[in-house]
Amino acid sequence: MESQRTFSGIQPSGSLHLGNYLGAIRQWIPLQDEYEAFFSVVDLHAITVPQDPAELRRKTLETAKVYLAAGIDPSKATLFVQSHVPEHTELLWILNTIARMTDLERMTQYKDKSESKENLVGLFDYPVLMAADILLYDTAVVPVGEDQVQHVELARTLARRFNDRFGETFTIPEPRVMKEGARIMGLDDPMKKMSKSAASEYNFIALSDDPEAAKKKIMKAVTDSGSEITYQDDRPALKNLITIYSLLDEKSPQEIVAMYQGKGYADFKRDLAEIIASFLTRFQARLAHISDDDAMKVLRDGAEKARGVASAKMREVRERIGLLP
Repeated sequence: MESQRTFSGIQPSGSLHLGNYLGAIRQWIPLQDEYEAFFSVVDLHAITVPQDPAELRRKTLETAKVYLAAGIDPSKATLFVQSHVPEHTELLWILNTIARMTDLERMTQYKDKSESKENLVGLFDYPVLMAADILLYDTAVVPVGEDQVQHVELARTLARRFNDRFGETFTIPEPRVMKEGARIMGLDDPMKKMSKSAASEYNFIALSDDPEAAKKKIMKAVTDSGSEITYQDDRPALKNLITIYSLLDEKSPQEIVAMYQGKGYADFKRDLAEIIASFLTRFQARLAHISDDDAMKVLRDGAEKARGVASAKMREVRERIGLLP
């Protein structure tokens, strides 16, 4: 019996950070053993806002190398660049013909992003491209952060709408959200998600940060009032730091709280800073051993495999909607 498929991807823009790793990439690693996994560098999503062409190419390759350094195994998972599989944009257009303006107008991420940027069609429509990414591979499970669940719901809606109109064609995907780590918050503002586009470098810890610089960021991270180490919703800054500690050191939040009974923020943050510095040192050593040529070979092989699956699905879609073969 064929295993079910999973799909996910990250845009190659800005600096990949600890939130990307803990909230997404780290979550993908065990999925390689549970599912037939497709992981993409989604460069077409990145161009929904202006990008420098040379920088985009550099970041696309760098993101693929981060995937590999984090533990994505090309012998287990298919790793490819989104634009290398043109069926993604073909299915986008077809899904656009059944998507409704009201489907997209309710997307909260568009509302947030459009406030500070031009009202570009691509920015408005990118959830349909995300749906195409997912449905093209008959994806059963989509690992996402909490803020992306709405987009998986759109993919589910479009899949059902297409199946009802043209016959059973697409698998209805299910989102999988990690309880902890799905939403790592900013070090300077625990009410906003850690973001590679943040104005302040003290919002995030980049995976490329010098370990000593990362330690300084942790020591400057905002904390809540009081001094006791507790894991509570009403102390969001401390809760966020404990979550990071928990995921990197593989201890439960409750174990960490117990470790710091009778101790203050300074002790806690010093230890967390050391844990993060140690993680970055190991991660960056693995990254340094992956050459551009090695990464490109993985991407070429991945695109060939992904296109095999995607082209078969698109032949089925074209036949269903009545396009001439």
